[in-house]
Amino acid sequence: QVDLVQSGGGSVQTGGSLRLSCTASGRAFSIYAVGWFRQAPGKEREFVDGISADGTRGYYTDSGKGRFTVSRDNAKNTVYLQMSSLKPEDTAVYYCGAEAVPLPSSNWSLYNYWGQGTQVTVSS
Repeated sequence: QVDLVQSGGGSVQTGGSLRLSCTASGRAFSIYAVGWFRQAPGKEREFVDGISADGTRGYYTDSGKGRFTVSRDNAKNTVYLQMSSLKPEDTAVYYCGAEAVPLPSSNWSLYNYWGQGTQVTVSS
């Protein structure tokens, strides 16, 4: 079992950058794949990016391709989502999810552990 605590986020203008962090407590975080999701008001939670448990493989969606980079430091039990060239349509609450599998899933219902969520607001 892991507990996830998120940090980062905030408000930026179009074209700005933000870095989100997702830090786990508990042991053996290196066996957990992590997915980043976001949920805008009135919309379903959608997969943004993910990273394998060992950190060697990242999974990107069209929405974040070329703009978002996911990485992890297992020594620090932390996964990062670096977001650049932000757009107003990126505005949402962002969540990290973890599951004890090698590869992340784009299906949010398969994750048992979640961060508390962090608001990202991009203004035009």
